[in-house]
Amino acid sequence: MPSANNAAIVDISQTANKFRSSIVLQYENKYIDVKSILGLFTTLLSSSTYDLHVHGPDADEAKKAMSEVFAKYNLGVNVIED
Repeated sequence: MPSANNAAIVDISQTANKFRSSIVLQYENKYIDVKSILGLFTTLLSSSTYDLHVHGPDADEAKKAMSEVFAKYNLGVNVIED
């Protein structure tokens, strides 16, 4: 499976790093810190859908920004509301 392109990975990570909230991508049984570019490189595949867990003081803004950046690169993500 092709991994997502480098621009997408860098953009996603940089966007996540603007927020204080914890932003974690869940894929099957794996949890990846979205702020880690290395974690994204090894996990983010363009053909999968992920669950995104956001917790923290700026979670609402972070969820919105992360949804937008995933959509920009046509990557499937479900933002988990909990």
